[in-house]
Amino acid sequence: MNHPDTTIDRPPAAAPAGPPASPGPLGRLGLWSARHARTVLVGWLLAVLALGALAPQVTTALSGAGWQADGSESVKARQVAEQHFGGNASTALQIVVTADRPIDDPAVQQVLARASALASADPRVSTVLPPQPGATIGPDGRTAVLLAGAKASPDDMVRAADDLKGPLNALSGDGIDVHATGASVLWSDFNKANHDAMMKSEIMSWPVTLAILVLAFGSLVAAGLPLLLTLAGLAASAGSLVLIGHLFPVSVWAMNFAMMFALALGIDYALFLVVRFRAARARGRADAVAETMDTAGKAVLLSGATVLVSLSAVMLVPSPAFRSMAGGIMLAVLFVLAATLTLLPAVLGRLGHRVDALALPRLNAGPHRSARFAAWGERLWRHPLRYGAGALVVLVALAAPVLGLRTAMPSITVVPEDSSARAGYAAVQQAFGPGAPGTLQILLPVEADTDTGAPDLARAAARVAATPGIAGVLPAQPAADGSGWSMLQAVPTVDPSSPDLARTVDTLRAELPSDALVGGAAVENLDLQHLLTAKTPLVIGVVMALGFLLLLVALRAPLISALGTAAGLLSTGAAFGVARLVFQDGHGAGLLGFAPQGFLDGWAPVFFFAMIFAIAMDYTVFLLASAKEHYERTGDPREAMVGALAHSGRVIFAAAGVMVAVFFTFALSGPLPPKEMGIVLGVAVLLDAALVRLVLLPVLLRLAGTAAWHTPAWLDRVLPRISFSHD
Repeated sequence: MNHPDTTIDRPPAAAPAGPPASPGPLGRLGLWSARHARTVLVGWLLAVLALGALAPQVTTALSGAGWQADGSESVKARQVAEQHFGGNASTALQIVVTADRPIDDPAVQQVLARASALASADPRVSTVLPPQPGATIGPDGRTAVLLAGAKASPDDMVRAADDLKGPLNALSGDGIDVHATGASVLWSDFNKANHDAMMKSEIMSWPVTLAILVLAFGSLVAAGLPLLLTLAGLAASAGSLVLIGHLFPVSVWAMNFAMMFALALGIDYALFLVVRFRAARARGRADAVAETMDTAGKAVLLSGATVLVSLSAVMLVPSPAFRSMAGGIMLAVLFVLAATLTLLPAVLGRLGHRVDALALPRLNAGPHRSARFAAWGERLWRHPLRYGAGALVVLVALAAPVLGLRTAMPSITVVPEDSSARAGYAAVQQAFGPGAPGTLQILLPVEADTDTGAPDLARAAARVAATPGIAGVLPAQPAADGSGWSMLQAVPTVDPSSPDLARTVDTLRAELPSDALVGGAAVENLDLQHLLTAKTPLVIGVVMALGFLLLLVALRAPLISALGTAAGLLSTGAAFGVARLVFQDGHGAGLLGFAPQGFLDGWAPVFFFAMIFAIAMDYTVFLLASAKEHYERTGDPREAMVGALAHSGRVIFAAAGVMVAVFFTFALSGPLPPKEMGIVLGVAVLLDAALVRLVLLPVLLRLAGTAAWHTPAWLDRVLPRISFSHD
């Protein structure tokens, strides 16, 4: 039977061996799945086939934009420009034509006409504005820009860029080059480069993952189960994202991150359950499936809940890309959890002792209790300060550089040099000046052709021209629909990725009338960066608070719950400290094959923190759930700490090895963002597993002793009673 409800301050001594215990809710779910294995397998097969059939559409069905701060001034400016200025907004396509002869040459004019016709034929383009002297024709007379106005949503304009940039580039030849550029083309190239790189990394990671699993299990059948679980969750989540994408925009990055998390967590969860099942079988337990689900299954469920809670905090950032990416990962985690709690026990029940089939003798994983990790636990128990202080010093030293970390939205260098957006960007800069790709759009709600409106507009234009950091202002453009809006376009003196641009925008917003809107693609990036900076403390605080509450509910021990939560900050800080040294300062940039931008991409602190904390809590749950199980059985803090390491240390070590291998393969990818993600997440997992969960947290258990598991009386009356023991 399940243990009676008692506080865990003075747990009962180990009960003598007896008949199998009555299973709890998860145990009953596992037994049902095992007894109805055919139903479960057929159900999952149908779900995977139905949803997996949609998976190939994922790259075209999902959105390519969404990197914006909803409600910001720049987004409002873009909406006004789209509505009243023929789509001459930040999402418009810029078609740059450069020639080795003057623009008025017949051959160049023919190319311009063909480019205009291509763009005009696309239903997502409103109008194509021809090159204008003094505005979109370069001073040398050999560069011209066609402006294809946005008639569709930002996501559809990215798709338009996908379709048009190739045919436009094909017009190049005979000394004439044609490139599409602008924000929509940048995101098109950016998404394609990152998708290709992440797919390459996924393919590279599978053989490495399988090798590590074989080493961990010593059996080809057991090693294949985590991959089965991952594939089921991945196919189902991919198809679901396609369906959801028909209801509201979902970033294409959601699929990339979902793939990564499905692989990493699916293997984690399967490792934990399969190891526990093999141990129960080795002891001759007839209820091996029920025991596995009532013990390891609870830890997996708690871990999944922690991951979901951590990622849900990203929803606090009002940006479509961030919210849909977090939602995509959460969807993948839900499918992996569902497969872990139903499909895996069904397969394990059907396999039985055959789970060890195709064993490799030299690699046989041996008993569930690892003698090596038990010996390591005993060493930590005898010398806690020596090892704990050493781990703490290393983590603090690596985290120290984070104090000088700078963040910003990515520059044009994150797309390949031969991409359309980057080639067009360089041509615009060469012809019109360094700030031309970041031209500001200033929307003023005045009539430019009235006696009262003209002086106000003239004063505004003069004020913009006199602002430090502005190279020039184009003539005011009144709205053709008579709405009363006018647009000023101002060319900055600096590259759009320069920190000086933010000061120029702040000055304009402070000095222009309060109803003026300052926008443009570069300003949208600045507003998004400002939003991310403002929301980062909130997201971190919510993630940690919810993580602590989940641990508290599961463990009923406030001290160790707080220590386990706080310990996650150390590996996170150390990972970002390493990221500052690599990506901001450029240490190892040559080895990794990238040019440092001088900052870390702006989404990293918010998004990567949530991901790192979710993974860190994954290991925390595995270790502390095992420690609580041992403490419930024996009442001995020493056995709780040593037993937890002996029983879960190898799983944590193997799971971390898989995750590190998966994440570091992203560091080998071409574009910079996958490198950032791979290094930051890989270093975080490596440090968290090696120094926090296998050294520092056990040391904290040792130093806290019985106090680690104390439940105050008032808390005991409030919290539910969750036991991690089975017999």
